[in-house]
Formats: sequence, C-alpha cells, structure tokens
Amino acid sequence: MAKSKVAVLTTTPATVRSDYHELMNLAGYQDVIDKTADTALKINISWHFFYPSSSTTPWQLDGVIKGMLDDGYDPNLIHGCHNRTVVIDAHLGEKENKQLNVVEHYGLRNVHLYEDEEWIPIREAVGDLADKFLVLGDVYPKGFSIPKRFIGENIIHLPTTKTHVFTTTTGAMKNAFGGLLNEHRHWTHPVIHETLVDLLMIQKKIHKGVFAVMDGTFAGDGPGPRCMDPHVKNVILASSDQTAIDAVAAKMMGFDPLDIRFIRLSHDLGLGCGDPQDIEIVGDKEAANQNWRFAGPMQEMTFASKMQHQIYWGRLKKPLEWSLKTWLAPWSYLASVAYHDLYWYPRNGNRRVHEVLQSDWGRLFHNWENLAPTDDGFPEVGDPPTAMIRSTKDLLKLGMRVFGTAAKEAPEVRAHLRNR
Repeated sequence: MAKSKVAVLTTTPATVRSDYHELMNLAGYQDVIDKTADTALKINISWHFFYPSSSTTPWQLDGVIKGMLDDGYDPNLIHGCHNRTVVIDAHLGEKENKQLNVVEHYGLRNVHLYEDEEWIPIREAVGDLADKFLVLGDVYPKGFSIPKRFIGENIIHLPTTKTHVFTTTTGAMKNAFGGLLNEHRHWTHPVIHETLVDLLMIQKKIHKGVFAVMDGTFAGDGPGPRCMDPHVKNVILASSDQTAIDAVAAKMMGFDPLDIRFIRLSHDLGLGCGDPQDIEIVGDKEAANQNWRFAGPMQEMTFASKMQHQIYWGRLKKPLEWSLKTWLAPWSYLASVAYHDLYWYPRNGNRRVHEVLQSDWGRLFHNWENLAPTDDGFPEVGDPPTAMIRSTKDLLKLGMRVFGTAAKEAPEVRAHLRNR
C-alpha cells in the first residue's frame, strides 16, 4: 500500500506563486481534482479582521487559482466558497483579508453557502453512512443538513497553520466544520474531535475529490484560532490526505500528532494517515522536519477561551451548556463578539498586526492591491505601514456592526421571527 504523501516547500514572496504551483503538483492534486467537475475553494475565515495566521492568505488563494488555470482547469468550474458562523462576518472577512480581491481578479464565482443555496438532509446525501457516525447522530437526533451543491463537487481546503483551543491544532479536517454543518455546529463542541472524523467520512462520500493546501507563511501559536502569537515560518503544505497534512503540520508545530484525538481517531479508522513515520514527504524534507516548539493553546488562554472550556468541559457545563440549545443561545455569540472584537483586538491584536506588517509577508499583505506580480511571485512587496492600518475608533465601529449582525442573524432569533 502506497504511503500517504504530503508536499512541503519553503517559500518567499518573490517565488510564492510558482511555489504554490509546484507544491500542488508535488502532492499530485491533478490525480484527485477532476477537471470536469466543479471545484469549491473552501476559504477559511477564522476572524473577519485581518490577523496573521488566522485566515486564508491572499497569496495562498492566488497561488492555488493561478496554478489550476496554468494546468488547464476551467475558470468557469472554480469558485470561492464561504460559510457563515454566528460570530464571524464572512462578507466583512473576505474584504478585510483581501480574499475577495483575488476571486474578483480572476473573475470566479463567489459562493456563500448560507445565501440562496439549497441544503439537503444528511441521509439524502450519504445514505446508510449516517449509521456509522461516531457522534453526529447523537448530537442531532433529528438529523442535519449539508449543502446540496457539495454533492459531486471537488473541494480544495485552504487552511492555515495554527493552534486551536478546542483541538490543539486546526487545519484541513477542521476547515470542513463550517461548510458541512448548520448554524448549530456549536452543539458539537463537547465532542469536537469525533465530529471532525464524522465530517471527514462525509467528505469522502460526497465529494468527487478532496485536497488541502495549507499556508504556513505565518503560523499561529497560543489560544487560536484568533488570539494567537503569530510567527513568520515561510512554509506551505499540500496533500490529498486530510489527516496526513494535519499530522505533518502538528509535528512541525512541536506536537505528537497521534496525541491529538481527531488525528488519532481518523488514523485508527483508516480515514487517513496520522503517523509521520508512515507519511512520505516530498519537496523540502528539511523544512518538514522543523520543530517550532510551540507552547500550544492551553499555556496562555484568554478569558474567553477559559470560559469556553468551563462551559463545555468544566464547572460551568451543568449550569450553562443547556442554554446553548435554546432560544437563550445568542448570549454566547454576543459575549464572544464583545470580547474578541470590541476588547481583545483593539487592545492587543491591532498592535500585533502592526508589528507583523513590518515583515516581508506583512508588507505583501499591506500593499497587495498595488503590487505587480510576475509569474513567480512578488519581487517587490512595498513599504510597511507607518501607523496602524485600523484605528481603534474604526475597529470599534466595525465591531459594533458585527455585534448587531450577530444579534439579528442568530439562528434562534430568526427562528423566533419566522414563528411569529
């Protein structure tokens, strides 16, 4: 049996476009992504504000699209793909993270799964596979729905390399979370590892091909996927094995992949390879053998992440968790927005962003719309910003907008209004 393959390359802004093209072909994406089927580029937005390592980078999205077009893929069969969460504004995020610039530059469709898209019952989509789920049958005893358009589509996940307060690390497998589950996906948090395995089963059933391209030009350590300590690491990864790419990324961050429950479960069930000894590294093997010695998400948790842990696994579970499955649930969404968008980012995140924007990758992001790339990449990345790219006043204004949207668009609120 052939080993699972993960491609790893070291990159620079000057070569990032050609590096992504080489990376994808090293990982054999053309053997997986059918040129005759529609392909969803599953963009990751872990924060609507730009925060290094949190969300799909514009050069990651650009490199994947350009590589596919250079290899003869039909642009009419490629689209950007976004989900929505109760605390993340995807429309704001695709602008603030400059992903929309890329999609529009190539003239691709831009699909938001919660807008004018049909969702179908899970049993209609996967049949008897639903009987094999580890936890989703228990979490959603009445069933749940998934996007109809996913049936028969290719999907290319575009995660970043970072830690996560629920799953230690997050990557390709977690990137399916928002797109495949409805707005009550937070119900799965107490069994998040098993949920990710169930979602991988679904993907293998419904998609024509599944592939992942991970950006590690920035990598995030600490209480991710938002309030992290960003590091410049200059690496990119790709694989058709979602478990293997997450395992290699976890190992590079300094963790034993098989100690991470979702990787271990997927490995033991034969859904992918989570043991680095059985994964073939192609490309820059020295880069893949790095150990960044990340501290992980539990060392310096934020107040919000501590409370989340208490609600899902600790002393607040009994008094509070039940409310998250009732009309009272919006309290938790609004608390998250208030903490992250109205407090943490203006107080801490904005300064960290400014510091990182002094780096080559930061300058590339800051000047993205005004640069002239070559086929290889961006030989000039422009000057760094001299001041914060967002003022505190501007951030608070945007944060209040997100707060209002979270209150208005909460599924419990919309269900109440429909019932009226």
